Amino acid sequence: MSRKKGYIFTNKENALKGIMSSILGAIAIITLVIVLYLSYLESGQIPDRYAVAMLIAALLNIIGLVLGLVSYFEKEKFRFFPVLGLILNMISICIIGFIMETGKYQGGI
Repeated sequence: MSRKKGYIFTNKENALKGIMSSILGAIAIITLVIVLYLSYLESGQIPDRYAVAMLIAALLNIIGLVLGLVSYFEKEKFRFFPVLGLILNMISICIIGFIMETGKYQGGI
């Protein structure tokens, strides 16, 4: 049985808030990876500017999660970018939580 090739027409669009959520999640993860690498180069000594960068990444995560949730529940929208944004933001929040948890036992925060 061969399948008939053709186009599927739909009114669905990509959710702009979902795309923004994905972008914010990617920026936050990239920021965290850079901060971790730079603190590794400085033997674990974290300057204040690195802590501020992590705080900004955490704020981006909160905004990204809100945008991802709002766009996930929009009607007639594709769900790829909202789900991707939610996953990236949750990964970034887990990284921040892991850093803060390990910092407790190293005499840090």
